[in-house]
Amino acid sequence: MAELSDGFVALPGGFGTLEEVMEMITWNQLKFQAKPIGFLDVGGYFDDLFRFMEKAGAEGFIQPEMVKAIIRESNPERMVDRLLTESWPVLSSWPKIPGNSKT
Repeated sequence: MAELSDGFVALPGGFGTLEEVMEMITWNQLKFQAKPIGFLDVGGYFDDLFRFMEKAGAEGFIQPEMVKAIIRESNPERMVDRLLTESWPVLSSWPKIPGNSKT
């Protein structure tokens, strides 16, 4: 899937959907790829997930730039347009934790 795709869209779904899209987000974060990722947010289905990601970003568990880079649309046509026109940003390396010589 990852090799053949130019980008990824998550539709409302369950554990399998989340596992697959989170893996692609992680691959972008690890710089294995740089492909746009979107969530087709039908009826606010992903509202709670985005609140979680924003909170995790604010608390230092997720790069806030990563959350901002994810495309979130409720309109399928706009989603496709954005996937075709927006490229995945080059994200900075994960910040070092003060006092931790291992990072």
